[in-house]
Amino acid sequence: MIFSDIAYEEMLEWLFTRFPSYQRVGDRAFKPGLDTMREFMSRLEFPQSPYKVIHIAGTNGKGSVSHMTASALACCGMKVGLYTSPHLVDFRERLKIISKSNRGCSYEMISKEEVFSFMERYREFFDNFNPSFFEITTAMAFDWFRSCGVDIAVIECGLGGRLDSTNVVNPLLSVITNIGLEHCEYLGHTLQEIAREKAGIIKPVTPVLIGESIPETRSVFEQVAIDVGTSELFFAEEFPPFLPLSPDEIDLKGDYQHLNLRTVSAIFEIIRKKGLLNMPDSGPNIEKLSEGVSNAAAYTGLHGRWESLRKAANDGGISGKAPIICDTAHNAHAMRWIREQIDKISCDYDNIFFILGVVADKDVDSIASYLPRDVHFIFTNSTGERALPAAKLADRLSDHGINGRITTSVKEALEMADSLAGEEDLIFICGSNFVVAEVLEIV
Repeated sequence: MIFSDIAYEEMLEWLFTRFPSYQRVGDRAFKPGLDTMREFMSRLEFPQSPYKVIHIAGTNGKGSVSHMTASALACCGMKVGLYTSPHLVDFRERLKIISKSNRGCSYEMISKEEVFSFMERYREFFDNFNPSFFEITTAMAFDWFRSCGVDIAVIECGLGGRLDSTNVVNPLLSVITNIGLEHCEYLGHTLQEIAREKAGIIKPVTPVLIGESIPETRSVFEQVAIDVGTSELFFAEEFPPFLPLSPDEIDLKGDYQHLNLRTVSAIFEIIRKKGLLNMPDSGPNIEKLSEGVSNAAAYTGLHGRWESLRKAANDGGISGKAPIICDTAHNAHAMRWIREQIDKISCDYDNIFFILGVVADKDVDSIASYLPRDVHFIFTNSTGERALPAAKLADRLSDHGINGRITTSVKEALEMADSLAGEEDLIFICGSNFVVAEVLEIV
């Protein structure tokens, strides 16, 4: 096929239909094991080998940590590949290169032509080996990073760690941000079981950093490190601050970012201490690292982390009076932080209208225990087959004494919130990447 915008869209639709993503269909897309990925890497002549890699896993925060790390490295003059998932609006958000020029640090997504070319070149492999959507996109990232000559790649795990498609890299540093109960049907039903699966990214000799730990998970990481023979195991809470930054100084907002900031600070202290990237001990590089972390959202194009979409009346894409904030928090571990921050800021607003939509396989009961109570709920559902219908969400939450209005689309939910909210109120949206993605396209 010859490339065109139409041909690209048709190719992308074929990719999503023929190899559906976990984000779209859930269980049907899950493919355990690394055999196909290893075969793919062999066919591509091991594209993950020419550059250094920082490998990041965890239940929550791994996206923010990945973007802050990539942005900081780019500000130090490195050409950085960044692979994350899922995307919110554009498939190409998953594959980015962050670099510095005379105009400052910025990002570029993989081009439509490059996506199209990769898919065309390996059609025969797809037919013969039936890789998963995530295996295809991971291989595409590794191949593109090689062709672009990146100095280093920051690679975010998808689901888990041990059997994740990204776990074919040989990193200079492995990072596990935290452990919470999520994807239990694949990773285990206890924190210890999930920690063991995510600890599967720990490699011999390679140092590993744990962003947050509790006694139950710390013992798992310590044992796996011994069993694997890693060189050193670090815990972020044991490091003094390396980067002179406070959460107020970074453009990724949300109280939970202080833990991600602590993890990123520890990443660069380890890199400095171990000489992994020849980083100077002090001086301008500290300033450049801090600049990158402070401007991670702007320099990498990250959205959906306590993001203000409308700060005042009528400054967004839809009419309305109340400010709008969205966040991709979608599990109990993340919702705990959301509730604490909502409770803290509630005195700043007359009313908070809380738009909530989740996917059908989420543990609604666990999420319910962390939902704020003194808000006005508007239940909604996103498009796509994984969405939990708003009426069913409302029914399940009513068992926990949580009630609210029901809408059948994100657009309807936003319009309802805008019709009810005044200038002294707040509209807050979370619960699903899909819900946030639709909001970003509307506002």
